[in-house]
Amino acid sequence: MSGFQERLASVRAGIAAAAARSGRSPEAVTLVAVSKTISVEGIREALSAGVRILGENRVQEAREKVALLPGLASWHLIGHLQSNKAKLAVQLFDCIHSLDSVRLAEDLDRHAEATGKIQRCLIEVNVGEEAQKSGAPEAEVRQILEAARRLPHLTIEGLMAVPPFLDDPEDVRPFFRRLWLLRDTLRQEGFSLEALSMGMTHDFEVAVEEGATLVRIGTALFGPRYG
Repeated sequence: MSGFQERLASVRAGIAAAAARSGRSPEAVTLVAVSKTISVEGIREALSAGVRILGENRVQEAREKVALLPGLASWHLIGHLQSNKAKLAVQLFDCIHSLDSVRLAEDLDRHAEATGKIQRCLIEVNVGEEAQKSGAPEAEVRQILEAARRLPHLTIEGLMAVPPFLDDPEDVRPFFRRLWLLRDTLRQEGFSLEALSMGMTHDFEVAVEEGATLVRIGTALFGPRYG
C-alpha cells in the first residue's frame, strides 16, 4: 500500500468513525480531495487510489489540470470565484461551492446556458462573519436562493462554509451547527437543499458529526503545501 493509499484509508476511517458516532452512514459523506498546488502526477496517484472528486481553489490552475486529465474525475471549485472567471468556471467545474451573490448567480446561469449545461452550485456562507473571508452573510442567503429560482441553468444543492480556524476542533462545532441549522430552516421554507460542504483536515470529524455531506480534505491526503 502506497503512502497516499494509507492516508486515504485513514481519512475514510475517520469519516466512518465520526458518522457512526452521530448515527449516520459513512456513505452519506462524500470526500472532496483538495488538489490545489498538487502536480498532475500527484493527482494521478490519487485517482489510482480511488479518489473520484477533486477540489481546486483557483480557476486558472484547474484549467491546466482538467485539460491533462480529461474525464478522469469530477472537479469542484471550492475557492472564491470572481465574476470575470465565471465563464471559465462553468466550463471546467461540475460543482461550484463558492456562490456568494445574486450577481454571480446570474453570471453563472448565463454562461451555463451558453455552454448547454445546468450548473450545480452551493452557496458559501460566512458563518464566522470574518471580514477577510468571502461568503454571503446569512441574511443574504435567502435572496440568492430566491434569485436562483428564476435562473433555469443553475441549481443550488446546499450550503458551504469555511469557519474560523481554531486550535481545538471542538471550538469549531458551533459554526458547523450554525450552518446545519440554517440549511434546515431554509428547507422548512421550501428550498431544496441537501448538501452541506464543511470540514477540512483539522476538523472534518466534528463536521461529519454535525451533518456534513461533503468534506474537503487536502493536507491529510497530500501533505503540507504552500501557495
